[in-house]
Parts: sequence; structure tokens; C-alpha cells
Amino acid sequence: MKHVVTGQQLVDKQRAIVATLESHGHATATAKKLLSQFQEFQAMHIADRDRLMEELARCAE
Repeated sequence: MKHVVTGQQLVDKQRAIVATLESHGHATATAKKLLSQFQEFQAMHIADRDRLMEELARCAE
């Protein structure tokens, strides 16, 4: 769960950085690439969390 929360915070922060850069007319390619990577990692964290929750639920039955 901690990785999901932390990951979402990183995604949100990076989105804000991209928006700030864009609003000031700066290049955003690197920031957007990093955002994309954070989003991919977040999706993996969520998938892992969901898988573990399902396994725990099966064990509790």
C-alpha cells in the first residue's frame, strides 16, 4: 500500500512540474518522459497490490 500512495504522490508532483514548465514556455520532453515512467511504475504497484489482496482473500477463505 505504501508504494501505491508514494507512487501517486510522485505522479501528481511530476504532473505539476510538467504543467509549470509548459506554462512558462520551457521544454517538457524530459519531464514528460519521467512522468510516463512514474505512471508505468504506478500501474505496476497497483497491479501488485491488487494481486496480493486477491491472494490474501483466497487464503482467508
